[in-house]
Amino acid sequence: PSHHFQSVRFPHSEPIYHIIRSVYLTFSNKMRLLVLFATFLGLSLAEPTVYLDERFSDETWKDRWVESTAKGSDAGTWKWSAGKFYGDTELDKGIQTGQDAKFYHMTAKLDEPFSNEDKTLVLQFTVKHEQKIDCGGGYIKLLPSDINQKKFDGDSKYHIMFGPDICGPGTKKVHVIFNYKDKNHLINKDIRCKDDEMTHLYTLIVKPDQTYEVKIDNAKVESGSLEDDWNFLPAKKIKDPDAKKPDDWDEKENIDDPDDLKPEDWDKPEHIPDPDANKPDDWDDEMDGEWEPPMIDNPEYKGEWKPKQIKNPEYDGKWIHPEIDNPEYTADDKIYRYEDIGGVGFDLWQVKSGTIFDNILVTDDVDHAEQLGKELWEKTKEGEKEMKDKQDEEERKKREEEEKARK
Repeated sequence: PSHHFQSVRFPHSEPIYHIIRSVYLTFSNKMRLLVLFATFLGLSLAEPTVYLDERFSDETWKDRWVESTAKGSDAGTWKWSAGKFYGDTELDKGIQTGQDAKFYHMTAKLDEPFSNEDKTLVLQFTVKHEQKIDCGGGYIKLLPSDINQKKFDGDSKYHIMFGPDICGPGTKKVHVIFNYKDKNHLINKDIRCKDDEMTHLYTLIVKPDQTYEVKIDNAKVESGSLEDDWNFLPAKKIKDPDAKKPDDWDEKENIDDPDDLKPEDWDKPEHIPDPDANKPDDWDDEMDGEWEPPMIDNPEYKGEWKPKQIKNPEYDGKWIHPEIDNPEYTADDKIYRYEDIGGVGFDLWQVKSGTIFDNILVTDDVDHAEQLGKELWEKTKEGEKEMKDKQDEEERKKREEEEKARK
């Protein structure tokens, strides 16, 4: 199965037949109908809404994804692969960047566009930089439904950009960028991404109460408020332009002690002639000039004299500029909302190719996303590590044998 789009499902904890049968046997005919209706309604409401569940399980993924032609010959090719090491040869198959120093632009539309108004939005996917990436993106974009898939590139409009970005030792971060009123806003926090060669699970959760959470490998790494952690809106308060510090405002906490006087014997030169130095016997004043002894540090030198400090009796404290309400600020409780979410896409540049993307999920249910993370990522991570460790050990032994052969 492609797992591309999953409609509403009933819970798997107990077969639906047994639920219906137990209800049927318990109540009278009228009550049975009412309770059956309530049971179905409750089960339906409890189910997550899954807008996209792309696992690249078979080669039909090519029917759902469209490669952009915007970059022409500078566009790299995608491969369908589990990579050089994996935990499950089928479950770990994803799409892999296949050429170095290329752009990668590809999109997939949802079966039906949706709005996340009054709903939790979860965007989740796995990334595996098995090529020891030195510089390149590993992020995904949430797109509007009217995206031109064949012309999609870095200038195309998007709603959210989320995922890891690595370039040298200085850039190893998780991007969380929101488009708000046609302007892209970067998060004000620094979230470090994983920079090893293993598969990692990245999850972004955006809630209607204007809060967010970022998880890596099903563990929270950052959270907070959209308004606090992005500059979507002007500041609520600004400095009062009409307020000025009074001319007589004294901000000096300490002052010189007027009663402290410099001792009369304080001033001594910093350097003095060396009293133990003697003019050399072969010194010729006419030829060498007048002999002067070398200078040495004066042991009696005390440095620049400064009076002692005392508390300033006139100290007014640090002047704080009064603030007023910003007339340009208008509260917005819909920053989180996107009216038309219709697709996902990759807009990448990679110096060294080999990144594998998989398990792309768009849903409204945090628990469902976490459970899928366990089933699709956590289930195979140990096997992936074991295979990688085995390959590394084989490589190490091969290098040792080659070094011995050269000696």
